Amino acid sequence: MPKGVAVPYFPIAALGSVLLLTTSPVTAQTSGARTGDPQTFALHGQATFVVQGVGGFASPYSGPNSLTPRQVQETADVTAYLGVAPWQGAEVWANPEIDQGFGLSNTLGAAGFPSAEAYKVGKSAPYFRLQRVFFRQTIALGSEREAVLASSNQLGGARPIDRLVLTVGKIGVGDVFDTNRYAHDPRADFLNWSVVDAGSFDYAADAWGYSTGAALEAYRGPWTIRVGAFNLSRVPNGETLERGFGQYQIDGEVEHRHSFGKRAGTVRLGVFRNRGQFGRFGDALALGAASAAPADTALVRGRRTRVGAYANAEQELTDTLGIFGRLGWSDGGIEPYDFTDIDRTAQVGAVLAGKGWGRSTDRVGLALVVNGISAAHQRYLAAGGIGVLVGDARLPDAGSEQIAELYYDVHVLLGIDATLDAQHIANPGYNRDRGPANIAALRLHGAF
Repeated sequence: MPKGVAVPYFPIAALGSVLLLTTSPVTAQTSGARTGDPQTFALHGQATFVVQGVGGFASPYSGPNSLTPRQVQETADVTAYLGVAPWQGAEVWANPEIDQGFGLSNTLGAAGFPSAEAYKVGKSAPYFRLQRVFFRQTIALGSEREAVLASSNQLGGARPIDRLVLTVGKIGVGDVFDTNRYAHDPRADFLNWSVVDAGSFDYAADAWGYSTGAALEAYRGPWTIRVGAFNLSRVPNGETLERGFGQYQIDGEVEHRHSFGKRAGTVRLGVFRNRGQFGRFGDALALGAASAAPADTALVRGRRTRVGAYANAEQELTDTLGIFGRLGWSDGGIEPYDFTDIDRTAQVGAVLAGKGWGRSTDRVGLALVVNGISAAHQRYLAAGGIGVLVGDARLPDAGSEQIAELYYDVHVLLGIDATLDAQHIANPGYNRDRGPANIAALRLHGAF
């Protein structure tokens, strides 16, 4: 799932320097990180608390994966980012974390789930996880360099503009692929799963959103090419990762950075290929009909391949306004494996800084999303099948899942933000008989 994205957050060019200062590490070399002198060690930290509630809505029947009306849940996490440079161009990072809490309906009921701060496994008592531990090596392809400000999982100093970057270890696939400076970090911008990532991008992950593997990036001028290989979980949506790439994902992405006038923008095109023990919806339907039992892909899993693609764009329009969008598609005849129940998706949105009303460090964001599934996927859910997140035990009137999310982020003081978030989900779980669900959240986030 999309939890825990660790890329630096640059919502709008006019705010970039302010927000980067809030995540500078507390080390003796912090000032050096702003002048190009390399850091050799850094310590960062963050804490995020989200309380989220949903009101009443039409719910004539429920299944094992249904969203329940009238409930409030909370999640909390505290993370340390420990980094060291063993030699020039190399970085080693570890992210120990303490987590606690539950998503609405135990993180079930909507394919575009309303909080990417909620894991697929919830616990009422705090518990410890080592979410990331990885090695990164940067290799120069040219002599020209650029300054790098210190941030979480990034040592400050300077790096080659043209470069190779190899990352190996336990990371989130979203740390490298499908990034977007306006919509990618549930601790800082949007909360909905299908806004912070392309909903159809069935990226390799355990139940907390992390995988083991390697990624290689090649930067040359305005272009970047990325490839990666990661372990899938041992069973769909599972807590334990595969080892040795017995079940795996291959990712590829091409990125182009451009400018219209002085306004920066980026376009990314990505593909993925999953190979593992997947169930085909048609086989599950046939078996269920023969046995007069609900359809279940777990009973028909075999060695199969599932593929998908996405497009991702961001564009700065003014000093205070940026827009973004994503399109995504994946094979709708085979069950999703590690992310969520979306075969196709489209999103558009915008983020505006508050300079116009005297709050230059505040931000307001709006996103609109439409998620869909294949006809075979609809028949599977209608036959009592359940998916990664959805399954009402029936689906007599299927429709696209439509989501609107609006947030206002208040920069309280250095390193501390408070966010009010509202979401409207029509046809949660693709079910026209349910909803619409109106969801409100308060997020408190601190970082150093």
